[in-house]
Amino acid sequence: MKRWTLPATAVLVTVAVLAPLAAPGYVLSYDMVFVPHQPLRADLIAPSATLPRAVPQDALVSLASVIAPGWLIQRVVLVAILLLAALGAGRLVPTERLAPRLIAAVGYAWTPFLAERLLLGQWGLLLAYGSLPWIVMACRRDQGSTWKLLAAAAPAAVTPTGGLIAFGTVLVLAPRKAWLPALLNAPWLIATALSQADGTSDPAGAAAFAARGNDWTGPIGALLGTGGIWNSQTTLPSRSSPLAPLGTLLLLALAVAGWRLLRERWPGPMAVRLLVLAGGGFLLAALAVLPGGRSLLEWAVTALPGAGVLRDGQKFLIPYALILCLCAALGAERAGSRPVLVGALLLPLVVQPDLAYGAAGRLRPVSYPADFAAVARIVEDAPGEVVSLPFAGYHTYPWNHSRTVIDPLPRFVDADVVMDDRLLVGDRAIAGESRRADQIRDALAAGKPLAALGMRWVVVQRVEGEPPVPPGALAGLRMVHAGTDLQLYENGSSQRSY
Repeated sequence: MKRWTLPATAVLVTVAVLAPLAAPGYVLSYDMVFVPHQPLRADLIAPSATLPRAVPQDALVSLASVIAPGWLIQRVVLVAILLLAALGAGRLVPTERLAPRLIAAVGYAWTPFLAERLLLGQWGLLLAYGSLPWIVMACRRDQGSTWKLLAAAAPAAVTPTGGLIAFGTVLVLAPRKAWLPALLNAPWLIATALSQADGTSDPAGAAAFAARGNDWTGPIGALLGTGGIWNSQTTLPSRSSPLAPLGTLLLLALAVAGWRLLRERWPGPMAVRLLVLAGGGFLLAALAVLPGGRSLLEWAVTALPGAGVLRDGQKFLIPYALILCLCAALGAERAGSRPVLVGALLLPLVVQPDLAYGAAGRLRPVSYPADFAAVARIVEDAPGEVVSLPFAGYHTYPWNHSRTVIDPLPRFVDADVVMDDRLLVGDRAIAGESRRADQIRDALAAGKPLAALGMRWVVVQRVEGEPPVPPGALAGLRMVHAGTDLQLYENGSSQRSY
């Protein structure tokens, strides 16, 4: 019975977080978009106009769509994240006692980091979060068994940031095996080399993506509690509670007490190396709010191609979150008393209760309006470039419970879909890389007809809170589908003129 307690706890945590997904449909939240059947296109494998931020993630989803519907793929992925995180952290704790394993499992699967990135829809990054305990385990055993390390690191490498975290972890813990995660990073590295996009980034992103505080402890206090994401809309209300900094303080106290046990039970340099890795990740997360750090980051993203991955530095808190939960579990064991063990187990749930039930219902599934399938069928019969209007990267749809999500059309339609690749953060607009998007944006701003730019199709979507499409933009286009949520226009003279 005892051997099943940890897996059962992992399942209970997973059910508690993902309960709304028992209903049919798709959870659409910011970067998280799944569609019934995502086509496999060249721009999903190696996008030429933009940097490969979703390589090989999108291609893997498209391949999975050959054998499974999108709603099932989404559920398998999200369940895997929670199960990997809870089981991995529980098994990684160097102890024979069950209570510390359960504390680590619940703590690591119930962090502000996981909650915020889940609401932001970055499931690919969260696969790296769930995989990290298994990567550390593989590095500890026989200095990194190749096949075990491959299995552990592969889920992390579905996004560039996750792949970098996996590579950095193996490089620090088992450097002789670092070639393996480097190989797993090859898809997005090759796609970057082939891309026509500028490898540098808008320096305004350094301020826009800087860690953000939720209370009097400021951004550093938020980061110490594994929170601090730049997007206030993906921060749970409980992070503004007076309990949040108190919970962080208690967790840090337990972690400090447990550090000695971790060093004793992991002989050799492993514990110190993991601490160094966590410290480096924390430094990257805090860089933009440290004295001189923002200027350094602004210089890096404009002068060093690929350094834009460092703008959203809070992503690199993953190793810190892991060692914090491990040491806190050992600190509770060291205290020894039952009240401390029970309190440590319940602490994440008490401090952040609104992660339960899909972040208090914010992760509710929805169904796509029938217009999406109708437009997809028409476009597939006469392929050509599609422009999505209103021209924005993210939309707030009334049929999506008024939640914001990245435009689903590029994944729903088997065609090259052009949308605004800028990112709006508050009142800041972070420049994108697509020259084609710049052309369309300029034409819209000038009130010129889009037909002259030579796209085949224009889709106008029903959204909330965005200015209407300028009437002159649709001049010369013929409406071929007039739906409630999508209107499709065809350009009769679709010879691209740019």
